[in-house]
Amino acid sequence: MKKMALLILTGFALTTAIPAVAQFAKAEDAVKYRKSALFVMAQNFGRVAAMANGKMAFDAKVAADSAAVAEYMSKLPWPGFMPGTDKGETRAKAEIWTDKAKFDTAASKMQTEMAKLATVAKTGNLDNIKAAVNATGGACKSCHDDFRAK
Repeated sequence: MKKMALLILTGFALTTAIPAVAQFAKAEDAVKYRKSALFVMAQNFGRVAAMANGKMAFDAKVAADSAAVAEYMSKLPWPGFMPGTDKGETRAKAEIWTDKAKFDTAASKMQTEMAKLATVAKTGNLDNIKAAVNATGGACKSCHDDFRAK
């Protein structure tokens, strides 16, 4: 009975762990995935930032929609930073893997700020959106400064 329980638990552990590792067939796929997610996030955040900075006409609906997409996308790239994805066409610094806790904290802060931006953007208040854009941009910059090669 104990062997059967151990076998079942081992099987369960393997089946829940394998999808995390097997999400990408190759390291290059993980890099492409994370770069794509970050690109879409940046495009949508950039649209809101352009409105906040007066470089684009303010449209409350477009700002809210773009901020919502950016917030959603901010949750996606992190599985793409798996071990072995520090090579190839990437500007990811080694510190992502050598100081994972700091990287995870920076990613979490960016997600939190992106969520705040999405909430504020729904109100249509441009002054509040400007403040949220600045905070979100600061979180992005901080992570780029520490974990992205120029």
